[in-house]
Amino acid sequence: MTTLLSIKNLHIGYGGIQAVKGIDIHVEQGELVTLIGANGAGKTTTLKAITGLLKPTAGTIEYDGKNIVGEPTYKIASQGLVLVPEGRGVFPGLTITENLQMGAYSRPRHERASIAEDIEHKFSLFPRLKERAKQTAGTLSGGEQQMLAISRALMARPKLLLLDEPSMGLAPIMVQKIFEVVREVSRRGVTILLIEQNAKLALQVSQRGYVMDGGIVTLSGDSKSLLVDPKVREAYLGEDVAV
Repeated sequence: MTTLLSIKNLHIGYGGIQAVKGIDIHVEQGELVTLIGANGAGKTTTLKAITGLLKPTAGTIEYDGKNIVGEPTYKIASQGLVLVPEGRGVFPGLTITENLQMGAYSRPRHERASIAEDIEHKFSLFPRLKERAKQTAGTLSGGEQQMLAISRALMARPKLLLLDEPSMGLAPIMVQKIFEVVREVSRRGVTILLIEQNAKLALQVSQRGYVMDGGIVTLSGDSKSLLVDPKVREAYLGEDVAV
């Protein structure tokens, strides 16, 4: 397998706080890898460093064989590394269709026909978006906005899709739908790094996982093993483990 993302000895500090303290993470092409942990563990900070929004104090981030530390965010995104941020970040004054078109802004003009086909494909993934295609994004529910945010990111045809807390604040039925789509996107060959507080669902959909706590990776391995690990079950799955 080809390593698409390789993070080594990553340190990130800001405001006098050392948020990430020397982590190693890798994602192979075609994998769905999850990074779980409590609030404040350093998960979102790590994503911000990968996408160029924060500059590490030490360590390397290699994407597709190239060190991208110090590169601007727009250049990183243009190379196929796309983030769906926590809080969704849709364009509230634009329609659903316009939001999807914005997701394809970096694709060449001669791809207009394939862009239109991709929009229809996203509508097939999320029929609710098609029903509301001319509705402005700001009028959608939280779950519908999350559907739109994921669809917009996929319009860029990413090599690596970063998902930051896609289930946050959503009703359980909507969480299930979002994770069904995450599975489907992975099955179609998109490499995914998933940041998620819902550890059980994240480990159920992924092949491998990392557990992050206090800025360090405390556990890693295949997701099935992590699901039955006593430390993970007690700390993140809300299960009492007999001593």
